[in-house]
Amino acid sequence: MNALHKAEALVEALDYFRAFRKKIVVVKLGGSIMDDSSCLTSTLADLVLMETAGMFPVLVHGGGKAIDQAMAKQGLQPKKIAGRRITDDDTLAIVKDVLTNDTNADIVRRIRNLGGRAIPLHTGAMQVLWGKKWLLPTENGFTDLGHVGIVDKVDNNLISDFISAGVIPVIPSLAIDDKNSWLNVNADTAACAVAMSLKAEKLVFLSDTPGILRDRKDPSSLITSLNQKDCQELIKQGIIDSGMIPKVEACLDSLQKGVGKTHMIDGRQKHSLLLEIFTKQGTGTEITLN
Repeated sequence: MNALHKAEALVEALDYFRAFRKKIVVVKLGGSIMDDSSCLTSTLADLVLMETAGMFPVLVHGGGKAIDQAMAKQGLQPKKIAGRRITDDDTLAIVKDVLTNDTNADIVRRIRNLGGRAIPLHTGAMQVLWGKKWLLPTENGFTDLGHVGIVDKVDNNLISDFISAGVIPVIPSLAIDDKNSWLNVNADTAACAVAMSLKAEKLVFLSDTPGILRDRKDPSSLITSLNQKDCQELIKQGIIDSGMIPKVEACLDSLQKGVGKTHMIDGRQKHSLLLEIFTKQGTGTEITLN
């Protein structure tokens, strides 16, 4: 890109900078991007730029593959039902260690190395997610998955204090229950809970897919914009199916509870976050209520 094209790109982004200044954007980080150092650094650079431009980014992350690898090293076999990890005592210890001491610490360090400021929000006085035990609904009732929970309280004040000071909160998908015990929380639902509690302007899911496709084998079939009615129809048609259904339902739930817009984008594409937020054409699927 020559100098003129760079200048034109900045001019195009100007209206978006103004529109989203001091607006909260919750970004959920997951998928293979977590294992790709180059993609991860690119995404975190996007977050630093967003904060520098006056936006209030908040990062929520999981770490499924890293947890699987850590379990394998200890001779444990991951067990999942409907995509949810069965979390016994040994598994919980690994989940907590990986998410807080490895994944979260690495993300915070990378942001700081990029010139940004970041804070790990977990444990003790820095804990911002509280939850309760969650049972998986099944045809015969409910299945107990162990130390698995959902978020029912978010410390908005602590998060707001940091974003107002130009610091990016980095939150792992872990919650504390009323007995001060850890709960393993699905990262998508954790990000939704944070976005809904903060009444975020945007909630962005970064994963391994370009967005919602009419034909999952054809990237050119990307659907760039959907509303609630569209989503319900695509679910009926089976175009939105399996693991994408809970993601879409989570998006719709967050929209109904105050989030402005939700986005599903491909974290493997360099600077996909900036392209989705600061350009007219975007890069993934935008979901709105109407």
